[in-house]
Amino acid sequence: MPHIYHKRPDTRLQIVQLAAKLFIEEGYSKTPFSKIAKTLDLSTGNITFYFKSKEDLLAQLVAELFDFQRLLIEHAADEGKSSLLAYCLELTSIAAICEEDEPIRDFFTASYISPVTLALIRENDTEKTKEVFGAFRPDWTDEQWTATENIVSGIEYATIMTREADTPLPMQIERTLNAIMLLYGVPEELRRAKIEKVLQMDYRALGRRILAEFKQYIEEVNEQNLKNAIQKKKNQGHTDL
Repeated sequence: MPHIYHKRPDTRLQIVQLAAKLFIEEGYSKTPFSKIAKTLDLSTGNITFYFKSKEDLLAQLVAELFDFQRLLIEHAADEGKSSLLAYCLELTSIAAICEEDEPIRDFFTASYISPVTLALIRENDTEKTKEVFGAFRPDWTDEQWTATENIVSGIEYATIMTREADTPLPMQIERTLNAIMLLYGVPEELRRAKIEKVLQMDYRALGRRILAEFKQYIEEVNEQNLKNAIQKKKNQGHTDL
């Protein structure tokens, strides 16, 4: 007997919750729509009613990643870290995570390859770099910030794709941070100081901790969104009575 689909207000959130879990734990490229649909007892057509493509689902998770990154920067500020050091630590932790966790590497790789999510990354990171590097490039126009971010996103993608077997991770981190800070006009002495400080930290442990926190954050956010949707539906049901 064919499955009869009944549209529910929380179905979209259930799709997001499951897709986020699978993208992070198994990898974006290894998570077809059909697997999401089967797990939720839906047809693939039901999934595409809410998300036209898997890229749209990826964009949802990338947006949640941005929110998580903002929390990390706020936390770093509370700890007395400068925005520049927080920026360097964020890039370093991503490089370390991708080196150790293949599904996460796959997630980030897909995010930089997809035109949809790459546009989101560039838009988000342009605003972030204005805050971090604005003092070094006070006369830049919006066009200059955007053009530079397009170059930086390419550097970040190359870093994610580079394996430690080809280039040791500390060298990757040093080259990446130096190249990006140079583009944004950070003086050499300050560049060296920030890179040295980052490399002295246990950035691999930092990467693992941030990954664990990101997974927990995604799970909690999506679970809360789902609970809110169900409660809203219940409230509307009472109103209709």
